[in-house]
Parts: sequence; structure tokens; C-alpha cells
Amino acid sequence: METPPLADVIINSFDGYSAEVRKAARFVLDNPRDVALLSMREQARRAGVQPSTMMRLAKQLGFEGFDPVRDAYADAMRNPATSFEGKARDQQRLQDLGGDQALAAKIVASVTRQLQSLSAAEQLVRLSDAATLLAGARRVYCLGLRASHPIAWQLNYILSLVGDKSVLLDDIANTGSDRIRFAGKEDVLFAVTVTPYTQLTLDIVDYAHKQGVPVVALTDSPVSPLAKRATITIATTTESPSFYHSMTPAFLLAEILAVLVAGQGEKETLEALRQVDSYHASLGTHATTRPHPTATPSKEIQ
Repeated sequence: METPPLADVIINSFDGYSAEVRKAARFVLDNPRDVALLSMREQARRAGVQPSTMMRLAKQLGFEGFDPVRDAYADAMRNPATSFEGKARDQQRLQDLGGDQALAAKIVASVTRQLQSLSAAEQLVRLSDAATLLAGARRVYCLGLRASHPIAWQLNYILSLVGDKSVLLDDIANTGSDRIRFAGKEDVLFAVTVTPYTQLTLDIVDYAHKQGVPVVALTDSPVSPLAKRATITIATTTESPSFYHSMTPAFLLAEILAVLVAGQGEKETLEALRQVDSYHASLGTHATTRPHPTATPSKEIQ
């Protein structure tokens, strides 16, 4: 969510605020989603100030109470701006205000909260259900374009270690998605896209859906365009203090999903991994620790 216009007023007036109001102002700038969704008292608690301080901030912004502040952020959430330029301006303001180290710390803190939320019970149920669907499929088609490509690639790579049923819809000359024409009801399409949603991904998912192919969606909202087409939706936030959305939680979810699928393979998985180990050992694929050719053995101390 791009920071609402009133953020400019907060930043320009920041130096004139009292120490307590500055704490409230920092919370508002750094936590736009919480401002839109949480009560004023809960925001005050998280900011480490009294509710009256949040009210003082609102009045210094020209409002009679805090509700208009929440409304501004809620409107911005309902009508998000997706341009990198607009978000970059907000990042630069925060960076100028707190410095590089402070911004880096905020990004780490944001990702940490996102990762912690992945262990919620309902999220684990969806992961388990999705893993069962993928494990039972004849073929698993993996689709992720642009920023979502590494996520689809990672799931495809892990599945390729334990079998040959995973198909990555990626190739040169924009022909990778053509393979989806072979998919049917016995297969599953794993698709990833987050806002701003990639139109080609949605088009391919639409095609698969019309062919009766079940879809496992990894996206940023249970009401995203991708989720509306999915059999099972795994959703995680991508919000970040930076101009660039965070793909880290989605990447981890794909890894978890892949290893859950592998675990359901039991003996077949173990045999496949034994073959992988043997294959790479025969080719010397992975580096091993060896003495340097010019190194001389150390003499044993008598």
C-alpha cells in the first residue's frame, strides 16, 4: 500500500512534534496496514504511547479525531497504487528520516513478522491439503513469471529431485506455457503471482481452469485474481517498507510445499534421492574438500 497523502504532512512536520508524538508518527508511517485495520488503542499500545498521544497527532494533522487518519489509510488499502515510482518516493522519505540502517532493520522486522505468520493453523492446513493434491497428481505444472519465476522454479527443482512428473512452464521465445495444453483433470497447475498481477499468468490459469485442471495458487490475498480461479489458495502478504514487494514468504511457502510433497512419496522418494546422489557422485557435480595440490603435509611433532 502506498502511503496516503497525509504522510507528506507528517514527514514535513516531524521535527516540530514532541518526543511522544514522534513515536506515534513513526508508527503511522511505518505500519500503514495496521493503521487501516487496528483500533486506535491497539495502535497506541504497539507504538508504545498513550491513546491520547494518537489523538494529539491527529489534531496536529488538522483532524478532530483519529478516525479520519484511519479512513485515509483504509482508502489507500482499498485502492492500492502499484507503481514502483510512487513507492520509491515513500521509501526515500523514510530513508531520509531514519537512515539506511533503520530502513534495513524495518525490512528485516517486516519479513520476520511475515514468516512468523506462516505457522498459523489455517495456513498449515492449506499447505497440507495442497501437498496432498500435488502428490496425487499425474503431472505438476509450475507457473511463475517475472518476480514470481524463482518461486515456481524452486518448487519444480525440488520436485525434480524426487521424480519426473514436474513440468516448468518456462522456455525461450515465450513458448514455455505451451506445455499446459497437455494438462488434464489428473494433473495440477501450481501458479504464483502477486500484485501487480501478471496478466499472462492469469490467462494461462484461466485456460487450465476451463480444461478442468485443479489449480494451487500461491498469491498475496485470498481475494486476488489468481485466488478466484484456484482450487486451493495459499496466501501471504508481500508488504514491505521498501519500494519492492517482499517475495521471501512466498518463496519459503513453495519450499515447504515441495518438501511436504516429497515426504508423501515415502519409499519412492528415498529411491529417487538415492539415484540423485549416485548420479551427482559419478559426475563429480559437487565440490569436495581436498588438499591444495601445492600444500605440503605438516610434520608430526615428535
